[in-house]
Amino acid sequence: MNLSSGFWARGAALVALWLGILSPAAETIRVATYNLETYLDAPTQTRQPKSAEARAQVRRNLLALMPDVLALQEMGNVSALQELRESLKAAGLDLPYWEHLAGFDTNIHVAILSRFPFTGRRPHTNDDFLLGGRRFRVSRGFAEVDVQVNSHFAFTLLTAHLKSRRAIAAADEAELRLEEAKILRGIIDARLAGNPNLNLVVLGDFNDTQDSLSTRMILGRGRTRLIDTRPAEGNDDDAAGESPGGGSRRITWTHFYGKDDTFSRIDYLLVSPAMARIWVTNQTRVLRIPNWGVASDHRPLVAAFEAGDP
Repeated sequence: MNLSSGFWARGAALVALWLGILSPAAETIRVATYNLETYLDAPTQTRQPKSAEARAQVRRNLLALMPDVLALQEMGNVSALQELRESLKAAGLDLPYWEHLAGFDTNIHVAILSRFPFTGRRPHTNDDFLLGGRRFRVSRGFAEVDVQVNSHFAFTLLTAHLKSRRAIAAADEAELRLEEAKILRGIIDARLAGNPNLNLVVLGDFNDTQDSLSTRMILGRGRTRLIDTRPAEGNDDDAAGESPGGGSRRITWTHFYGKDDTFSRIDYLLVSPAMARIWVTNQTRVLRIPNWGVASDHRPLVAAFEAGDP
């Protein structure tokens, strides 16, 4: 090496070090959602506790994904959430920060576990609406938190569990779901109106397919339309093909509905345009693992993001 090349090599190294100090390296984080199918630790009038075998499979499923932030649906009381959190920690997945929402439904709840602290919590538990001359409550509410990943990156997470597809006498289930979706979309619009560049993740069990009125309501339109990450199985397809009606043929179902013997995609992980810019598409998937169904009638899904510069 001559003196000139040595000088430039040392200079390049100093510049790289200086840039590294000013621009911290991006950190890849994983955000997941999972409907646990009645994760209760004590019986209620209508539901039984989750078996030890099912709880063990829940842990195996989550350990296969290793999420940094995890939205949960059909969680039991706080004690059930803490049991899950402690059992995951013992197995090597430590998610010390948590949020548990007590909504109108007293049996099952939405919750959040996180490796990162929350700098803001906005529980939505008192929303209601009129339908057919009757007033209804949003059954499970919406959990909303601001997650501080590091000194230079944060995002807002909003999770939901909309009305199930089970028919009830009081009103049409799809109409109830649409009204809940309208309220959820109102929260999304308010956040993006305040900050169009907000890093926002909206996820959970929406209980309907992508072409339903309720799911389309949550997705929105125009500049504030959310992007559907559409996690699929990692089945090593080079090209899964396209259907004549549009859309990839990758395997994306998230739920088995025993009544109709059908598999469908009703769980979603949506992101704002700003969050989509740091989305790592090749680390986004729905879980494919033996015995997944011992844990729940849903499969968990995860998306990855590069948490770099603000």
